[in-house]
Order: sequence, then C-alpha cells, then structure tokens
Amino acid sequence: MSKQYLQTHTLPDAQPTDIFSLAVTPSQLLSVSGSSSIRVHSTKGQIIHADTPDDEHPYPLVQTLEKVHSLGCHHVCTGLDGRTAASTGFGGEVKVWRCNEDGEWSKKSELKPEEKRAGEHWALALNENGQYLACTTHDGRINVYDTSQGDTLTKFAQYETKGSFGMCVDISPNGEMTASGHQNGSIYIFNNSTQRLTHSLSGLVKPVRSVKFSPANKYLAAAGDARIIALYDTQSGEQVANLTGHASWIMSLDWNWSGEYLLSGSYDGKAKIWSLERRECVATQTESEKCLWAVKWLPKSASARNETFVTAGAGKTLAFYREASGT
Repeated sequence: MSKQYLQTHTLPDAQPTDIFSLAVTPSQLLSVSGSSSIRVHSTKGQIIHADTPDDEHPYPLVQTLEKVHSLGCHHVCTGLDGRTAASTGFGGEVKVWRCNEDGEWSKKSELKPEEKRAGEHWALALNENGQYLACTTHDGRINVYDTSQGDTLTKFAQYETKGSFGMCVDISPNGEMTASGHQNGSIYIFNNSTQRLTHSLSGLVKPVRSVKFSPANKYLAAAGDARIIALYDTQSGEQVANLTGHASWIMSLDWNWSGEYLLSGSYDGKAKIWSLERRECVATQTESEKCLWAVKWLPKSASARNETFVTAGAGKTLAFYREASGT
C-alpha cells in the first residue's frame, strides 16, 4: 500500500543560496547554505494543515547566526538531545554550538584546519549527547573529537581508510559505531569502543554521498551516484537489500523515528519514502527539477498525529510535507 504526503508549507528564500544541509532538534530546524549564516526555524508544537493561511507562519525564523563561515557552510548536524550542533565551512573550519534553556545558540568551540585547503574537514556527525563529533577529511581520515573539554576540541580517535575523500559520516544512535562513505564508493563501519575497523562494505562503486544508521542500530543505509540505496546489516556487514527507483544521484538519507521508513532526496528534485518491511518505494514527492541537497524528518511530537518531513536544495526553499490522514 502506498502512502500519501501533502505539501503543507513552503518557506521561499529560506537562505540566500543553495541550502546544502539540515539538522533538527526536538523544537528547531537548522539550515546552512553557500552563504555565511546558520538560520534557525522553530518547529515547536506545530500542527500544520494544508489550508493554513500564508500569513500564519508555522515555522518562524527565531535566530540567525551571522558570518559563521566566511566562504559558506556545507554541513550542519545536531546531537539527538538537541543541545549541541556542529557546522563546517568551505574553508575547512569546524564550529561547535551550544543551545541554552531559551533555545538560543552560541559558539562553544572552533577547530581550524591544519592545512588551508577545501575539504580538510567535510562531513560531520554528532553522537546522541553531543560529546563526540566525527569529521571526514580530504585524505580519507575520520577524526573523532571530544567536544566536552571547554572551548577546545580534543581528538578522541582517528580512523584510517584507503585514502579516498570522505563524503559522508554517521554515528549510530547507541554510539557504538561510526560509518563513513567515500568518493571511490567505499563504505566503512568502525567500532568506537575498540577504535578498529569492523566492516569494509561492498556494493557501491561510485561516490557515496550519504550514510545513515537506523534508529535501532540494526541497519546502515548508504547511497550516492550509483542511484541505488544499499541496505546493510551492521552486525554481519551483509548487504540485505538494494532499493532502486531514483533516476539521479542520491544526495541525502534520513530514517523516521521508528525506523519503518527511509527518506531520500535526489539531484533530480525528487524525494522518496521507502518501506523497510516491503523494501520498496511507497511515496514520491517532486518539489521541482532543482537538486534536493538535504531531506530530514521532523521529530514526532505528541501534538502531531502524522509525520512531517522537510526538503531543501538548489531552490533555496524549505518545503514541508505531512503524511495524509488514513494512509
């Protein structure tokens, strides 16, 4: 049975340029772009209806962090508890942010690149409480930093690969594993306790642009220029499914809160929802023909009966979709 999602709201010109990355907390949505700022929209207590008047703004802009990354920002991430965020810019610098009780963000620490080159630090991921930050690099390393040491980022671990550009990274919800995807199609899973390689995964021979652990830590989804989503068992390393249907590069992946559905966004402007149980696409949304750089489920709240996700990309627009009742 297919599912239906309705576009409930759009925020045009949510950023001055392409929106490259999104991150969520229990009450906020953070976006970054080729501009120097991070913009924060509130998602608190919103029940969105398709007939919401345009003048009733359901996702108000509550904070703009100005001049954060001088050359623009390409990745942002948050810990699951919503108190810590991290961003990285085209200059290679990494900044860590803390959220206070009033929901306002301020800079906690900064890591400047050892070399003045693009991609010195690229993709980012934080663990659940925001203490550990994983960063990929241009030469294939995955550096893990401890963010809890005052205003300094302390290197906790360094994982070595075969040297291909690290395009994406994720830390499992239980904090036990770090996964990375690379320009040459390689995918690795590391054990954070032993700091050793657990699995070198096969299946994708083209650049991997997104890796994402399922909420129960059982699966790793990976996708990119091969236009398929590979699904792996994290314990055995076995590839258990190939999800096909996208006609262009897959730029972003995100699991819903229960792990039943996987959301993907593509270079051709399409977002797809996949059923884990059925191993097939159950819904396709088309915002435009412009690239979707990022897709994200909003955390499920007690006030919202149906799930909502957001898409962003080259259109500079945040588009929100809600599951239709009865699907």
